[in-house]
Amino acid sequence: MKLNFKGERVLAVVAHPDDAELFCAGTLARARQDDATIAVCVMCQGDKGQPSKTVRNLASVRRKEAQAACKLLGAEFFHGGVPDGMLSDDAATRRTLLEIYRQFKPSLVLAHSPDDYHADHRAAAALAEAVSWFCASRGYRSKSSALPSAPALWWMDTLNMLGFTPDFFVDITPFAVLKERMMTCHKSQLLRAKDADFSPLTDLMRWQMQTRGRQAGVAAAEAFRVHNSYKRARAW
Repeated sequence: MKLNFKGERVLAVVAHPDDAELFCAGTLARARQDDATIAVCVMCQGDKGQPSKTVRNLASVRRKEAQAACKLLGAEFFHGGVPDGMLSDDAATRRTLLEIYRQFKPSLVLAHSPDDYHADHRAAAALAEAVSWFCASRGYRSKSSALPSAPALWWMDTLNMLGFTPDFFVDITPFAVLKERMMTCHKSQLLRAKDADFSPLTDLMRWQMQTRGRQAGVAAAEAFRVHNSYKRARAW
């Protein structure tokens, strides 16, 4: 099976500024090569991820880091602005994400697995799923008009691949170097590589994409599951 993203509009909804690099940047890059329009929506500020040597104005720093990574990718950037640890599937945050969906008009949404390890990831998953339905409902009003149809939704891999059985893999071999270049933009988080409460992000990302690649018979891959729900699944 070979996917082609030509003409699609692909939006990744992630919790933190470095999550797209970990889980879906290769797929976004492949989609862009196929002439899709791509975007990343980071829901949280990234303000709690302090290295041992404190970074001043960390939320602003991490937003700029995410924007720099998106520039390398050729992706539009959206920001939810919610403090780390405070993300929840509430009415106000749904309205924020609803307007982002309606501005970008995605045909496909990539979202965290509902069973991922971090509470913000799980909240982002719930928000991405709920809004993928409401964005096409004329009864939910916002500044922008309702979409003509609900976008398809794919769940992304979990960190360290725990508890996640993929439906399919996307070959990202040509884009592995780009993923690593994007990760280098997140300098404030790379400083945390030796912190007891964190991990070396580049090593973790490299190991995960190579492991998924070996499972799929290629050098590097990203793993996904289809959200098989009414009007959120598509034939490809």
